[in-house]
This record gives sequence, structure tokens and C-alpha cells, in this order.
Amino acid sequence: MNEPRTNSRDPSDTRAKRDEVTYPIPEPNSFLNYAELRQLARRRLPRIIFDFIDRGTEDEHALRRNRNALDSVRIRPRALRGGGVRNQATSLFGQNCDTPIIVAPTAFAGLVWYQGELELAKAAAANGMPFCAATEALTPVEEIAAASNGPIWFQLYLWEKEEFTRDLLERVWSSGVRTLLVTCDNSVSANREYNIRSGFGMPLRYSTRNLCDVAFHPRWALGVFARYLATGSVPTFANYPAAYRSSILSRNTKALRYQPIGWDHIRWIRDLWKGNLILKGILRADDAILGAKLGADGVVVSNHGGRNLDGAVAPIEVLAEIVDAVGKQLTVIADSGVQRGSDILKLLAVGAKAVMIGRGLLYATAVGGSSGASRMVGILQRELDIALGMSGCNDIGELDRSLIEMPGVKPMAGWRECRSAVPLPDLDPIPDLDAINSPQIAS
Repeated sequence: MNEPRTNSRDPSDTRAKRDEVTYPIPEPNSFLNYAELRQLARRRLPRIIFDFIDRGTEDEHALRRNRNALDSVRIRPRALRGGGVRNQATSLFGQNCDTPIIVAPTAFAGLVWYQGELELAKAAAANGMPFCAATEALTPVEEIAAASNGPIWFQLYLWEKEEFTRDLLERVWSSGVRTLLVTCDNSVSANREYNIRSGFGMPLRYSTRNLCDVAFHPRWALGVFARYLATGSVPTFANYPAAYRSSILSRNTKALRYQPIGWDHIRWIRDLWKGNLILKGILRADDAILGAKLGADGVVVSNHGGRNLDGAVAPIEVLAEIVDAVGKQLTVIADSGVQRGSDILKLLAVGAKAVMIGRGLLYATAVGGSSGASRMVGILQRELDIALGMSGCNDIGELDRSLIEMPGVKPMAGWRECRSAVPLPDLDPIPDLDAINSPQIAS
């Protein structure tokens, strides 16, 4: 992802060729890391769907910056610590979670696997982590909540007609959801030029290229799309109002306009929604402070995975100032660009309470459904466990900024300042070396 992108070649091909040299493509459900998983998903999915998940916006500077910013953070491990059993458990809005990972809300998860939202929700519940359903899911929120015994959150886009949003929130509440996440970084539509070229839009556009692409991915065509057709229906946005709930292929789709969201809308939602309220897409401390004043319970520091504003800062570059501004009042979550457990450790060390994962879990669901998603979660947990141990920590609660070195964040405290912040283990007294007689060396 570090190569400069040009219009003369497809950048996804460049990345894929580079990855194939580094990581031989494994068998499905035997992948060991994000890079191998991405290759498998690229093979499994038609290009129009893979690119929708994989790509950024415009020249994809934000996509690369997310990765480069995480890579630029360096860990300063504490020596002679971290052995024994390590703990990743945390608590989010009063619910205990086995891991600080949250399944991010993603549109079209139902196109990577048959009923993909249900598969992802089941995997999340099996691993003790929240699943955030999306407004544009292909499975209704009621079915997702009924199929999972884990915590279900819901991501909200506001529609232009207030009564539509009000009715949706009533459905969400009645399904048992108590945590609402409002996307705040979509005042206008993103300039995703690759979607225009590929024909990805609503409705999906037919072309010779796309039809051939589907034909060359028979496992997806038969295992996903044909299974929907066999049930007598084509996928639709199941959370939309009934009058607008047409097929994603239909040319007679009634336009459902989204409401350009403002702070007055957040105030309105806060009055309407009695559960936990999270604002997603916050990249400024003053916005986080305003959200706290309006009654939000949490924020997600996010640039939409590099998919909206191509010149946006990476979340980890501004996470510290946001945590310092509102971390005592709000639950701060982060996302965008996370591929390894060590990335999760870095975000937690800066001050995030938890981390959302989107692309990686979509790829995993595309490769193996619920079992693929669970495998990816297990890989991230194992990588985080190794990073914790190598950093000298036994619990994610021990992570702090003294463990990292990054641009714009105060360097690690000196030894005198660090003694009170980091408790030392009990040690045997150090002997007085001057009192020890040196052994005689035979002449």
C-alpha cells in the first residue's frame, strides 16, 4: 500500500502482486494473517464487490496514510515482564467483553457470504465481542438481534423524512439494541471514482465486464447470489422503509434521500434515543467536546477507513488529543487501517477503549462465513496477546503512552516520573558489589 497510485494502472493489482510475492496464497481457512486473508478474499469475490470493500477514495492518500501512521508508531517494551496469563477483557457501556475488538458496521456484508450479517453477528457473539449492524444491511436488524446472543449495536444514517428515522429507531429499540452509533462524516457523498468505473451503485449496473467477472467466480455466484434467488428474493436494504425496500438490481428503485447531518440532529437523536449514543467519524477534539456537551456517551475516532475524505488525518494521529479532551467523560473507540494485533495495542496504548475492525472481518466472512470470521478474530487476539507479552504487560489496562513513541505525543517519562506510574515488582535486595571479594586468579 506504500506505492504511489497513478491512473495508468490499477493500484489494487499492484498491491495484490506485491502481496503474492510476500505471502503465498494459502488454502481457505488456513490463512495466518491479514495479508493472506486479503488475497483469498480477492480470489473469492467478484472484483466489483472486492473493490468496494478494499479501495479508498480519489487517489487513496488517506488509505495509505492510515497504514503508514500506524507503522510509524514504535513500541518501547518493558523488560522482564509480561509472562504468565494475559488478559484482554474489557467493559463497554456496562457490558463485559472478552476482547477490545468490535465488528464495525459495514454495508453489503450480506453480499460477501449468504446472510453475511448473520454469520458475522454469530462469530462476534461466539468471541464475546459486540457486533454493530448497519442501516444498509441486507438482513433486518430484528433478525440479526434474534440470531445472536451477544451485544448488538446499530449504526444510523439519517433519512430526509424525520418519520422514517423515527420509525427505524423504534424498530431498533424493540429488537433489543441499546447502543446506537451515528455516522457523522458523510455530509456529502464521497468521491469514489472506482465505484463509477466498476458500476457499483444502487441499483447495481449490468455490464459485459461485470457479468464475465461473476461468471469467473462460480463459488460466489452459486454460493451467495444464487442462494438468495433460490429463496425467491433478490437482496434488498432490509432496514429501509417498506415503500423503498426494492431489489438492489431493480431499475424502479424509489430514491430514499439521506439527511445532511448537523449538530441539531445529534441533539434531536439524543432526546429520542434513551440508550447509549456514539458519534462515529470524529477527528477533532473540539467536535468530541461538543458531542459530550450534547449528551453523547462515546465517540469513534475514524476517517471511515480512508473511504471518504482523501486528505483526512489518520485516526491515530489525533487520538491522543481527543482522549485527553474527553476520555474521562466519553468512551473513546478507534478504527481505520487496523490489520494486526500490534495495531490494536498501539491504539489502546494511546488511549482508545476498544477498536473497530471492518475490512478484515468482511474478508474473513467472504472466505469462510462465521468460521472464517472467528478465525480472523482469533488471529488478532493471538497477535495482541503476543504484543502484550512482548511489551511487558499482562493486561490491556496496563497499556499507556509510556509504551509507545510516535510523532506529536510526549516521549516516555523519565525513570523518576515513571516509578510512581508503573509499579515495580518485589525484588531481592541488590548485593553490595564492593563488599564481594573478587576470586583470586591463579598465576
